[in-house]
Amino acid sequence: MSTSADPPAGPPSAGTARAAARVLIVDDEAPARARIVALLSDIADQFSHEVVGEAGNGREALALIETRPVDIVLLDVQMPDMTGLELARHLAALPVGPAVVFVSAYDEFALKAFEVHALDYLVKPVRAARLREALERVTRLGAVQPAVIRAAARAADPRAREMISVHERGRVQLVPVAEILYLKAELKYVTIRTAQRAYLTEESLVALEEEFAESFVRVHRNALIARNAISGFERVEAVSEDEAGGEPHWEVVLRDLDERLPVSRRQWPVVKVLIKG
Repeated sequence: MSTSADPPAGPPSAGTARAAARVLIVDDEAPARARIVALLSDIADQFSHEVVGEAGNGREALALIETRPVDIVLLDVQMPDMTGLELARHLAALPVGPAVVFVSAYDEFALKAFEVHALDYLVKPVRAARLREALERVTRLGAVQPAVIRAAARAADPRAREMISVHERGRVQLVPVAEILYLKAELKYVTIRTAQRAYLTEESLVALEEEFAESFVRVHRNALIARNAISGFERVEAVSEDEAGGEPHWEVVLRDLDERLPVSRRQWPVVKVLIKG
């Protein structure tokens, strides 16, 4: 994917002359996207905007956002491959992400979650006046929106993501959770390790542990290991002072990787049950 020198600018801030908002429409149905384009044209005099692109799925949307600034995403909730809710969580993790207005046909549970978190949404069929109201509202929310999006999307769909997004040189990389061997906290970042390479994310290890509790197990205060990545355990009798205080300890043997990770004494009673598995 090519990248742009200009990052997404985010929604215009209140109190300044409002430039035309750059809008991206994301919906897997072409007629639904065409209807939104028509409605935006109808409200052009009331809400200054520019449609900078359309995407039929979440991956296309991420690729477009890498190549051009986007202020607002009109996002369908239910899409194949990557739902709008999962895409929203990736967008909320961008260094400077766009505002999001969710669009839903009938998902009552999702709508209740959005209401609880004071996040706006549109119910299909969308009306022009309601669209203008939602666009103006998310523009006013400004910098607080990413936290609101994360909370609302997680509440609407508590299932764990299938991908974790990381940002490298202005690009969004999607790392399949199924390929991750371990997650390790180091300074302000968490290392995501696959068999091929390592990535860095600013998501907290505590939040990742909560979300992926069924797939990962904590082996140390700074490390989570994928349950299906464990091929065994090895007893280490003599170690340096840098590892576990120089005391004998167990280490996890990983599939597809020569690296070993120590198991803390506190976590060993929890982890050792996996030997039988």
